[in-house]
Amino acid sequence: MLEIANLNVRFGNTPVLNDVGLDVPRKASFGLVGESGSGKSTVLRTICGLVEDWDGTIAVDGRALDDRRDLAFYRSTQMVFQDPYGSLHPRHTIHRILSEPVKVHRLGDTEARVAAALEQVGLDATFRFRYPHQLSGGQRQRVAIARALILEPRLVLLDEPTSALDVSIQAEILNLLQELRERLGLTYVMVSHDLAVVAHMCETVAIMNRGRVVETVATDALGDTQTLSPYSRQLLVASKGYNRAAVDQFVDFE
Repeated sequence: MLEIANLNVRFGNTPVLNDVGLDVPRKASFGLVGESGSGKSTVLRTICGLVEDWDGTIAVDGRALDDRRDLAFYRSTQMVFQDPYGSLHPRHTIHRILSEPVKVHRLGDTEARVAAALEQVGLDATFRFRYPHQLSGGQRQRVAIARALILEPRLVLLDEPTSALDVSIQAEILNLLQELRERLGLTYVMVSHDLAVVAHMCETVAIMNRGRVVETVATDALGDTQTLSPYSRQLLVASKGYNRAAVDQFVDFE
């Protein structure tokens, strides 16, 4: 579903991504993990067209992308952002937020599509004419997921979709995403700094450091630390919580 080769991104004179390569099969769930600033979110933003200055190869469903993204691309590929409050227009009702992509793509049956999208993410019709500030964080993220799915995409990019939510709500959203993927046959690329989330959601994970993919492994292999690179082993130790003795042994990987 997604093939990336030799992807490079620079912000001004600063290199952000260096020769990134990914291969995501159809209907798979693929994770991207790494420290803050490792380039995970930049990969997703480049795929969906929010980063314009890049070179390399990106192909979605066998179709190579250039600097412009047409409507057909956005029918097939959608993104759910980290902050649901920041990604929803504060002065638009939920109905307007969900109906806008339907109108842009001229799909018709707006009322029925909006109602179905809300039902799909576990929200009833009473939410249609509320505003984002009237919803909880979990409800806002459900709306963001509904907005992504209303165009019936095949590839969904998830940029830390639960990190802004309470722990109790995170599990609900992750279970919802799992159920939607299985029911709709979606392909996920999920960015997270939480290895436990990635291990739960994804079959394969690419570990990034300083704009490069260090290695790509099956999530089942994360338990066998001896087969991992030194950086990946250190990241796994860090993910288990603060340990002064362990931190004192950390090294800075270039």
